[in-house]
Amino acid sequence: MGSKSTTLLLIGFLHIFIVTSSCSHLYSSLGGNFSGDPGELNSNLTSMAKRLINQAYADIDPSRLIDFHTHILGMGNSPSGIWINPAMQSLGNPLRYFRFQIFKNAAGIENIESADQNYLKRLLKLIDNLPYQGKFMILGLDKHYRPDGKEDPEWTDLYIPNEYIANIAKQHPEKFIPMISVNPHRRDAIDKLEYWRKQGIRFIKWLPNAMGIDPSDPKLESYYLKMKELGMILLVHVGDEGSVHTGPFEKFGNPLLLRRPLDMGVKVIMAHCASDGTNKDLDASSQNEISNFDLFVRMMNEPRYEGLLFGEISGLTQINRFDGPLQTLLKKQEWHHRLVNGSDYPLPALNTVVWTGSLERAGFITGDEMEALDLIYKYNPILFDFVLKRTVRHPETGERFPSSVFMFPKVLK
Repeated sequence: MGSKSTTLLLIGFLHIFIVTSSCSHLYSSLGGNFSGDPGELNSNLTSMAKRLINQAYADIDPSRLIDFHTHILGMGNSPSGIWINPAMQSLGNPLRYFRFQIFKNAAGIENIESADQNYLKRLLKLIDNLPYQGKFMILGLDKHYRPDGKEDPEWTDLYIPNEYIANIAKQHPEKFIPMISVNPHRRDAIDKLEYWRKQGIRFIKWLPNAMGIDPSDPKLESYYLKMKELGMILLVHVGDEGSVHTGPFEKFGNPLLLRRPLDMGVKVIMAHCASDGTNKDLDASSQNEISNFDLFVRMMNEPRYEGLLFGEISGLTQINRFDGPLQTLLKKQEWHHRLVNGSDYPLPALNTVVWTGSLERAGFITGDEMEALDLIYKYNPILFDFVLKRTVRHPETGERFPSSVFMFPKVLK
């Protein structure tokens, strides 16, 4: 989801939150600073906005259009089974509370008594008002488990059951593909993999920093072997995480820890291309702290991981990520066939993390493009995220992400 840098941005606003008597406007300014109905976008588009949207879809095959990273959220007010840690809803934990309120706002949750329904209704409306819908992979999120197989509610901020994800996808098969989340420390982890594979599900999501998973743990080899046997693919958060509480488990976002499943032949998609934070260089005797993105680059450069290691580009346009990683990925044309798109929705709706003015000043977009993109954001953050990624260009070479990044790659089918 988010990153440590995203959290630091929010900390900077915390004193405002404390002294503000009414926080709804503040949440909107930092969270979902959109005001237009998605259905009214077309009647309010400028000529530049129309041009950018048309260019974004011009060379896309709608039947292959895919978003690999879409979150389903809620409050558990329905039979969804969603669970939210009480610490995220208590002023006794001001940062976690503040962060959660902003995410709720960005997600379009207006009433906690109907939060599950609010979130899904908003997501469906955004998708229904896209020029071409494509498919969205919706993600489960398993609980934090200890290595002994016991649940750890203290370190579980958010639980999104696989059953809920699967049911939504079943109700809207033209829009959604379910991606399950199975913590390998679960005592029934292998059984869960087999069960969900029989349901036709092939993709698994991990957030190791939040779920308490060290991907390099030798005890996980049976899990990886089962994944390979079943032809399942792992989408895994790499780099720092700031949307949920991680504490001492932040180190599990180290890309190098994923050498074990890769070396066993498991296909791995690294979310965000490890574009934020630092970790120990476990390949070096010194084990100095270096950029997670540099570790990702090293692994992408290793020929043995061709056809196994992929990068997912959600978050690359965020203020805390674009300076360095975005330039590199735009320029590395030899990697483009190994990149896939994800929105990480609702993050594109967070007004605090995507600063189009900074992208314009850095040369990724022009001033006219910035104004058009800002207009699109006001009505549809998902469309905004897609059009922005199709618009950004390398400040020096002009290289862009090709259409293949936004379509389902045959190698992952």
